[in-house]
Amino acid sequence: MSDGTAAPVPVGETGVVDAGIDLDQIPPEERAGLPKPPENRFGTALVRIRDGSALITVLAVLLALVVGAVLIAVTDAGTQTAAVYFFARPSDTLGAAWNAVAGAYAALFQGGVYDYTTPTFFQGLQSLGHAIGFATPLIAAGLGIAVGFRSGVFNIGGQGQVLMGAAFAGYVGFTWNGPPVITMLVAVLFGMLGGGLLAGLVGVLKARTGANEVIVTIMLNYIVFYLLDYALQTPFLRAPGSNNPISPSENASAVFFPILPPEYKVNVGFLLVIGATLFCSWLLSRSSIGFKMRAVGENPRAARVAGIEVNRVIIAAMVVSGVLVGLAGVYQVLGTTTTGFTSGIDAGIGFNAITVTLLGRSRPWGVFGAGILFGVFQAGGYTMQAAQSVDINAVQIVQSVIVLFIAAPPLVRAIFRLPQPGARRKPAKRAKAVAA
Repeated sequence: MSDGTAAPVPVGETGVVDAGIDLDQIPPEERAGLPKPPENRFGTALVRIRDGSALITVLAVLLALVVGAVLIAVTDAGTQTAAVYFFARPSDTLGAAWNAVAGAYAALFQGGVYDYTTPTFFQGLQSLGHAIGFATPLIAAGLGIAVGFRSGVFNIGGQGQVLMGAAFAGYVGFTWNGPPVITMLVAVLFGMLGGGLLAGLVGVLKARTGANEVIVTIMLNYIVFYLLDYALQTPFLRAPGSNNPISPSENASAVFFPILPPEYKVNVGFLLVIGATLFCSWLLSRSSIGFKMRAVGENPRAARVAGIEVNRVIIAAMVVSGVLVGLAGVYQVLGTTTTGFTSGIDAGIGFNAITVTLLGRSRPWGVFGAGILFGVFQAGGYTMQAAQSVDINAVQIVQSVIVLFIAAPPLVRAIFRLPQPGARRKPAKRAKAVAA
């Protein structure tokens, strides 16, 4: 028979509750006086990694590479030939598929990260330099899109803002031949101004009239594209003596100068992008306006109740977003296509930047890393196509699949059998009531 007193709680030799005991089965008044178990910092760190977004990003990239490998193997001519007699000699098909995938990804690595076939170490790094060249405008535009996303506005007008930045910077670059550094800086500022003005217009329309920024920015993409195409057919922007819609070449004083030997294709534009990343990191995490942007992005109604002028924050966020996206257009005309630009100077950067932003989860350094990754894919994709005859669209599919998995974390967790964040494991043992 029980005398009404609770059974003593099992305590180990170290003076803490045994690990097998389920504390939820112990009454709160008794649990309060128990010694706390030692903190397992290593286990806590592992749980944070498991539940964090960085692991999902890495796993999404790995899954996309697996999907790309299947696509490369299926479309490979040698694999298709061996597959005809798969049941007779399956090893031939598997070997052909392995050779196709290994050769393609080796070429991707050589073209985008390091070419191990070169005689010297520094020559091999030229591949990474080419990847950085492709990544630079993607990072700049991605930072701009990220600022908008963090502020609760969806800037889908990257194409138009890149074109505006390119047109403004390009016009200064071929009309004014001043001192080298000064001319370059003025062209950069004008290009960023062009992107900021276009995005600022969207911010004003949204703040003052409630216009949907997604629709407005998409429509402005078409307007700016066709306006630029028309201007390039007039003496205002068209190169003298040319029958094609192309601008004059940029003056040498406005062109971005290289910061590494020319064969690396890394110029001062990359330093500007690093500075822009540092600025965005400070803006969103350290500044008062950044706090207001994040507050509006999280809950505009609560931000308004807290005394934040939401309309001004929206306009400011769109202006900053457009300035950064315009920097991508500046890089295109002053760092890549310096012999004259056309209405296709955007080269898909405006829309690809959205993908980079999603992969970087709208965090400045996340966007920076995602831009480098996409630069590696783009630079290595051309090498993969030339060396292994793999369609360059395979790289685009891999990039799209990455974003697909990034947008579906539960799917990634289900594939790798990872618990959902915050899920609590059931204890291995449960305390049993003991009758005295």
